[in-house]
Amino acid sequence: MEANELLRKIRKIEIKTRGLSQNIFAGEYHSAFKGRGMIFSEVREYQPGDDIRDIDWNVTARQNKPYVKVYEEERELTVMLLVDVSGSRNFGACGEIKKERMAEIAATLAFSSIQNNDKVGVIFFSDKIEKFIPPKKGKKHILLIIREIINFEPESSGTNIDVALQFMTNAIKKRCSAFLISDFIDDHDYFKSMSIANRKHDLASIQVYDRRDAEMPNVGLIRVKDLETGIDRWLDTSSSSTRKAYAKAWYDRQQRLTSITTRSGVDLASVTTDEDFVKALLGLFRRRGSR
Repeated sequence: MEANELLRKIRKIEIKTRGLSQNIFAGEYHSAFKGRGMIFSEVREYQPGDDIRDIDWNVTARQNKPYVKVYEEERELTVMLLVDVSGSRNFGACGEIKKERMAEIAATLAFSSIQNNDKVGVIFFSDKIEKFIPPKKGKKHILLIIREIINFEPESSGTNIDVALQFMTNAIKKRCSAFLISDFIDDHDYFKSMSIANRKHDLASIQVYDRRDAEMPNVGLIRVKDLETGIDRWLDTSSSSTRKAYAKAWYDRQQRLTSITTRSGVDLASVTTDEDFVKALLGLFRRRGSR
């Protein structure tokens, strides 16, 4: 991509997603992804019902009456974005291509993170780890992330979510909030790695898909290409059995995804390429904030 075109795309995404993170997501993000650590704030007199383990014995001795330590939640978080850069992200028949929608979602999450003074990092993955950007703070870092999301060209076209989750579990030592952004077209078993990642960290999954991933239109004989394997084949879409088989394959994949995320305790939000992703993300944030 030429430099001027890349800059225009970065600026367009920045304007759109910065506004969303400031005006819509800021409060929801704050309540949904609270800091996990506690820091000392002040002391106050003991009240019935206070935990005796919080008594500050030094202040109690000086004042001749019991005082307890008061803690507040530590706000600074580390946020990791696990972004699928496999070949299937380049598909788009309805609305935007999946790659563009993923970029918008990732950028919105990144801007929401820095609004709360959080660190943000990214893992780009296909069927291997393509690139790791360690978590840092600041707008300059966010714009670097957006540029990479838009312009990154992976070496491989396949998908292996298991590899990405294992890498994050091993690479990020401190507990973080993580977002796995993918179309989840992956036949590997990632239940174990997802369960482990969610126990160590705080994981949420965001599925981005095209409506044509789920349903094949009746347009006669067409030539299709698998963007991950590169295999071409002809399909007779006028055949009802072909369309039913296609729809069943999608249904089975969705059932599998739902099963894996549910058993792993991971929240899942799904969004199509031709709909506004705001509602899906707000729903995700509110589900988490209500717990």
